[in-house]
Amino acid sequence: MLPELFRIPFTDMTVKSYGFMMVCGFIAAIILIRRLTKNLGQNPDHITNAALYALISGVVGARIFYVVHYWAAFRDRPIEIFYVWQGGLELLGGVILAIAVIIFYMRVQKLPIRKYLDILAIALMLALSFGRVGCFLNGCCFGKPADNVPWAVRYPYASIPYDSQASPDAQRNREKAYIDLSDDYYQRFSDEAGGVHVLLRPYDELSDVQREKLDSEDKYYCKPIHPSQLYSSLSALLGSFVLYCFWRRGQKAGKSGTKANRIFNSGTTFGLLFVIYGPMRFMLERIRDDNPFEISTLTISQLLGIGLFVFGLCWMVAFSFLPSREKK
Repeated sequence: MLPELFRIPFTDMTVKSYGFMMVCGFIAAIILIRRLTKNLGQNPDHITNAALYALISGVVGARIFYVVHYWAAFRDRPIEIFYVWQGGLELLGGVILAIAVIIFYMRVQKLPIRKYLDILAIALMLALSFGRVGCFLNGCCFGKPADNVPWAVRYPYASIPYDSQASPDAQRNREKAYIDLSDDYYQRFSDEAGGVHVLLRPYDELSDVQREKLDSEDKYYCKPIHPSQLYSSLSALLGSFVLYCFWRRGQKAGKSGTKANRIFNSGTTFGLLFVIYGPMRFMLERIRDDNPFEISTLTISQLLGIGLFVFGLCWMVAFSFLPSREKK
């Protein structure tokens, strides 16, 4: 776990791993998009501009999605909605708003939307693979306990996974904590509304005896968990490759002038993005241990995954039969 890469000299500011990997993913996506659009005859500056708008709107959308999802935590302290530097972003919300902004920008600039969306789909999956590595370093989006998996990972005391394992979670139907800590490891405080919150004490506030127990007794260790963030990263990288191969097949079909393979029409690669991502996210949620259940044992991300799959399938069918009127 490495939530902070380094501290900026002569300041109290630090470079966060999650933010750094998001920037790396953004840069990689820009490079890929500019390379793939080289033969579209368009001004490459449009790509850079659209990407910058997408980055800003992506952060806003991810924050909005998180705040709506966890509104109870902000109801009494609405000013904290703007405290983005404290964490709290949900990638799916960012992607949805970023795509909407990109479509609006391309319509204003009269760009070939379907062609650009196809390329954007490939780049989004690539950027996601970087972002999930940031999640792994940050400790968020963590997986379920996996005692018999040789590549399972342990997170340290007071990390996000450890904090989750040290507390019951009624929202995930978990009545008992995975880690049985004594009461002196916790601190309780009340908010302005009279609610009582229980949090782990910071490591530097623990006694020497408490620290020794954490370091020497197995029952105090974080249970090894699935590195679900890395599963997601590898899945996204594979998804990006599949989308690229599908897009390249469409490019060859377009050059040959054949109309037999309508499934490769402009715009269908973008639909395939959701067809791939929906089931991928649904399955990954089954081994994650962070999101609350919404309906039975389904999380909001699984419900959205089902919706995205259906949306992508309908999109592909529609654009398979819809002739493109965009300029080449």
